[in-house]
Amino acid sequence: MWRSSLEVHHLDSGRTEVIWQDDILFEAPNWHPDGWFLVNAEGGLFRAYHTGLTPIRLGFGERCNNDHGFLPDGRVILSAHDGTGAGMHIFDGRATTPIGLPRPSWWHGVHGSLLTYPCVRNGDRVVRIATYDMDSQVETILTPSTAHHDGPDFSACGQHIWFNSDATGHAQIWRMRRDGSDAAPVFRDQNVNWFPHPSPCGKHVVFLVYPPGTEGHPRDVAVQVHAMSPDGSNRRKLFDLFGGQGTMNVPCWSPDGRAFAYVRFSER
Repeated sequence: MWRSSLEVHHLDSGRTEVIWQDDILFEAPNWHPDGWFLVNAEGGLFRAYHTGLTPIRLGFGERCNNDHGFLPDGRVILSAHDGTGAGMHIFDGRATTPIGLPRPSWWHGVHGSLLTYPCVRNGDRVVRIATYDMDSQVETILTPSTAHHDGPDFSACGQHIWFNSDATGHAQIWRMRRDGSDAAPVFRDQNVNWFPHPSPCGKHVVFLVYPPGTEGHPRDVAVQVHAMSPDGSNRRKLFDLFGGQGTMNVPCWSPDGRAFAYVRFSER
């Protein structure tokens, strides 16, 4: 019996393709331009193919979580815990280099040299969204400490950051400019909405939908994946699944924006 199922949904046809199923818990697929997928499992990172999972030898002992992906130059960027909170690292295929940011910081998106991520700073108990310019090495906190802000991802043009926020009472899908200005919910409903991901083609946004009243973003629950146009119109349910945390935390689109990857968990 499988525990985790890596699947791809093709928007044009509505077809679902199963890539790999395994009896271990793996999470959060990123789609590499060469056609393989990056997932985390058992504290490490793996390449996922139709033929199985292959471990990536990072060369350090910290515990990787489900916040990982690719930089524009193809290097892997990841978040990992060392007991004091998650920090961000870059892996170039030979060595792993930490990024000199305070912990905790959980990588979620990139455009050019600019990273975006949730973080906790200055003793606050709430999660805020920040950017970090790898060229200037400057961190900018974008959201206030008055609500929980999470799951940021850049628009295809890089001028906006999509995220979820409970500033209006429960998690909804928001968008702001990359400098943090003009932050506002794209729509409002009774669902608890997380992890928006704009497509590389600029035509779609997919996001994870929890039932009303859900606290946080738990794993192993009945959820839905929805899609919409970037202006909030054409909102629709794509499918139901058993999932949640780990299903689609980080960028998961194919390079052409016609399909996206996700993980479904077994009901047990």
